Amino acid sequence: MQKQSPCKVNLLLNILGKRADGFHELETVMQPVNFCDELTFDRAGGGAVQLSCSDVSLPTDSRNLVYRAAANLLAAAKISDGVKIHLEKKIPLAAGLGGGSGNAATTLLALNELFGQPLSLATLDKLAAALGSDIPFFLYGKPALATGRGEKVETLEIFPALTGKAFFLIHPGFGIATPWAYQNLARFPAALNGEKGRAQKLTSLLQTADLKTVAGGFYNSLEAPALDKFPVLALYQEFLREHGALAALMSGSGSTTFAIVENVPAGEALVEKFKSQFGSNCWTAVVAV
Repeated sequence: MQKQSPCKVNLLLNILGKRADGFHELETVMQPVNFCDELTFDRAGGGAVQLSCSDVSLPTDSRNLVYRAAANLLAAAKISDGVKIHLEKKIPLAAGLGGGSGNAATTLLALNELFGQPLSLATLDKLAAALGSDIPFFLYGKPALATGRGEKVETLEIFPALTGKAFFLIHPGFGIATPWAYQNLARFPAALNGEKGRAQKLTSLLQTADLKTVAGGFYNSLEAPALDKFPVLALYQEFLREHGALAALMSGSGSTTFAIVENVPAGEALVEKFKSQFGSNCWTAVVAV
């Protein structure tokens, strides 16, 4: 069985403060992006999980979310068979695009299918939430509003404001570790303690207004530490807006910057302008919404 594993961007990531359990309370609006890793699944004997990956820098043992997702599903469904999984990695690492989270969710869905749907979607959701905050979102393949630490996911209908538009994704060649981004929020009290309700306001605008009206509602609390340490990311955003992007923002904890553009041809034209200004070392992709 072969499955495509998409990534995501955060149209909004609003941190509402640190919780007693050490996590951060947040509200985020997430949008699936059809740029994918590829996963291949085969049944195997012996009850073990065997994982291989095209990127040799990634571990293929229990440190990998795909491995843990597979092991947890086999245990929860009381399946005695093992599985062989190969991950063909195309989404950049430590990019704020949720590639690893998407891989874990795709693994849960695929293995549940491979073994005849022994678990309900509600059970898969619980397994996903136990693995990581972003993972439940990827089970549904739709835009979503997530709250709590990100594990409470309310799926949403496709946003009319984004219909026909495209994403231009830029990864600068370095990653930003999520723990670092959250730890350094303490230096930016306004970003750490955001104004509640931004997510609901943004989703309402995306459903009822045009993108020019919506643009001011895109927001990411984690830009405060990230752009302070890596000012080139702020230069990217400024350039993109000056050259026709309808919006530009960092996704998640970074380091990927994304622009929303009118359509794929406009995104491809912007890629050429961007490379003329900043060179060709960045990873880039243009993907229809």
